[in-house]
Amino acid sequence: MSGVYGGHELLKNPASRFALIAAFATALGSCVLFAVTTPPPKLLVHLDGDFLRVSALHLNFISGKTLERLKNGDSIAFVAHLTVTSAPNSLVSDTGSVARFALSYDIWEEKFSVTKIGDRPETRRSGASHLSAQATENWCFDNLTLDRSSLPPDRPFYVQLDLRAEDPQDQLGIVGEAGISITRLIDLFSRPPRATQPHWSVPGGPYRVADLKKASHG
Repeated sequence: MSGVYGGHELLKNPASRFALIAAFATALGSCVLFAVTTPPPKLLVHLDGDFLRVSALHLNFISGKTLERLKNGDSIAFVAHLTVTSAPNSLVSDTGSVARFALSYDIWEEKFSVTKIGDRPETRRSGASHLSAQATENWCFDNLTLDRSSLPPDRPFYVQLDLRAEDPQDQLGIVGEAGISITRLIDLFSRPPRATQPHWSVPGGPYRVADLKKASHG
């Protein structure tokens, strides 16, 4: 009885009640924060015929302010750089691929459109429309490829995806009449993104061509 009585006396004290409520709110907030925490992006790679393709789990770049701007009628471009290196976090790449994806939103159909300008003549311009946000993201990743012939055939390698929203200050010179400027895009990714610029860098590996071949046939 004394324990129960002591508990009632504790709740009669305003300061004690406030402290108990604050502690409960903090614990509840921690639980909610834990529940909505998004896992970090994860890079997945696979061979598809003559190409290496990537996908990125938990990387939803059509969200937040980007999604808000698109629904307000803005067109937003993302630039992507896919690189292969012989060691993790290496500054020197063995091969790579760059692309620019221009996104827009149809407020009547509530669907997205995307246009890609690539770094190879056969993929200079392509696009898709009437897509959901998730399908648009998947389309972008699926259209950022590397030639399988450029991969190291007999040693491990690492792949890194760098993606950032195009800043208006960087737009000039990226796209011209001949298509995308590879040199300009690579130079862009050699500099850190601006503080307000949405960006992601997702590494993966090590991989081996032989293992990817087995997985693609398995």
